[in-house]
Amino acid sequence: MVDITTEVVSDTAELARRAAEHVAAAARAAVAARGVFTFAVSGGRTPWAMFAELARESVPWAQVEIYQADERVAPDGDPDRNLTHLREALGSAPAIVHPMPVTAADLTVAAGSYGAQLPSAFDLVHLGLGPDGHTASLVPGDPVLSLTGARVGVTQPYLGHRRMTLTYPALDAAREIMWLIAGADKQVPLRQLYARDVSIPGARVSTTKQVVFADVAAAGT
Repeated sequence: MVDITTEVVSDTAELARRAAEHVAAAARAAVAARGVFTFAVSGGRTPWAMFAELARESVPWAQVEIYQADERVAPDGDPDRNLTHLREALGSAPAIVHPMPVTAADLTVAAGSYGAQLPSAFDLVHLGLGPDGHTASLVPGDPVLSLTGARVGVTQPYLGHRRMTLTYPALDAAREIMWLIAGADKQVPLRQLYARDVSIPGARVSTTKQVVFADVAAAGT
């Protein structure tokens, strides 16, 4: 059974701060319990702001391993790459980063290799929610939604790029999902997420423990 808790905050700055506090606490708990914190991160402006806030938190960075929840197929250093902004946001934090191999000649083989490197269960996965209900790069109508035997897949073109993405088997095995949702254009998909409306990809994530951090615009309050 999916258990979703929610915290509504005033704006995106507060969203980034509260998310950073949540991540830092999860990191400390995971390192104390297992010696490592495995964290998968999606793209977007809010998570990069979250990492800036994390710099002010007590985080055992040397025991933090960061994976990508999704990535655009584009050259290294391209401004469209999530990795470009992730590295900028991390600054000098000594976390271990595992980039998705989106410059490989054979993307399907590369996706399989990345999937084999993933932990059996992420401690925490950050996800966003698009106005169309997509999450990571699990987008409406894409064949990757049906992948059950692979933990990482490659999508068809979406908004100008093919993408590599974690699939439901990888997401559903996580110990916790953390949603960061901002903006009035997210009100409808957020309601669909709560209603478990599987017509949107986000609502098909079935990880038991999920927490939503939403700003008032997304929450409609």
